[in-house]
Amino acid sequence: MAFEVPMDEHDTSYKLLFSHDRMVRDLLTGFLPREWIAALDLGSLQKMNGSYVTDDLRGRHGDAIWRVRWGEEWLYVYLLLEFQSSVDRFMALRIMVYTGLLHQDLIRRGELGAERRLPPVLPVVLYNGERRWRAPTEVRPLIQAPPEGLEGFQPNQAFLLIDEGVYASRPEEPLTNLVAALFRLEHHRSSEEVAALLQRLLKWLEGPEQAGLRRSYLVWLRRRLPRWFPGETFPEMHDLQEAYEMITNRFEEWKERQRLVGVRQGVEQGRLDGERALVLRLIQRRFGEVPPSVHKRLQSAAQHQLETWADRVLDADSLDDIFG
Repeated sequence: MAFEVPMDEHDTSYKLLFSHDRMVRDLLTGFLPREWIAALDLGSLQKMNGSYVTDDLRGRHGDAIWRVRWGEEWLYVYLLLEFQSSVDRFMALRIMVYTGLLHQDLIRRGELGAERRLPPVLPVVLYNGERRWRAPTEVRPLIQAPPEGLEGFQPNQAFLLIDEGVYASRPEEPLTNLVAALFRLEHHRSSEEVAALLQRLLKWLEGPEQAGLRRSYLVWLRRRLPRWFPGETFPEMHDLQEAYEMITNRFEEWKERQRLVGVRQGVEQGRLDGERALVLRLIQRRFGEVPPSVHKRLQSAAQHQLETWADRVLDADSLDDIFG
């Protein structure tokens, strides 16, 4: 069973990362259709202050609400950050509720503009579970088929699903931005890949203007280390460069330990194979050729069983006397 990072800690570190406009910009440019992005003024990205949302939305731990200019209007980007081991079949319904709450709050605060029309919302679900997402991404499939003529009265709401595991499983996908690097780190395949990704982060986050985002990535790494190195402790890390050096060194130590374990296991396996061959030879000398069932028992026997059977061969009158 995989080591699970506590959900509240993982949510908090993701919320911190996506409180930076560069992360949201990289998410939009890297994972949304280009024709959508072309209509947006990404330089206008604004994070919604906590006072702009109701208590219901403010209680959504790990979510982030941004808005971006779309011509003369605003488009609201609702990032729903999901970290759960199982797929939520009714996620689309939850999205519909949260979108309604956001619209209600904008009405209450007089944020609709002169035409008093609701602004469009782009709901995005970031999912990083181990299983691939199989639940509906819109509400309509969750509703039973109504009587004829009532179809138009049924609610519907869709969301944009970004299943991190799907992206990370495609090494041919270009690694172009910070969000793509985050997804690859979440689902890395080797210590070498982690080292290469951390090197990219160090390069992309150079300069004093990136200090806040570097700290956020450092927080995320601290929360991720228990999954990469179960049971191990780490000293305090103060910057990404220090984290990179410490993590890569720890991976090298881990690989060396694994190599030594493999050597010991190989020696132990060789010794057991020798003892099995010896016991088989003793049995054959005493009773002649043995049936396949005896070979099978010898192959699965532990050392103490082999020793016991070897002692019994000398006095046994039959195979049952040895294995009985």
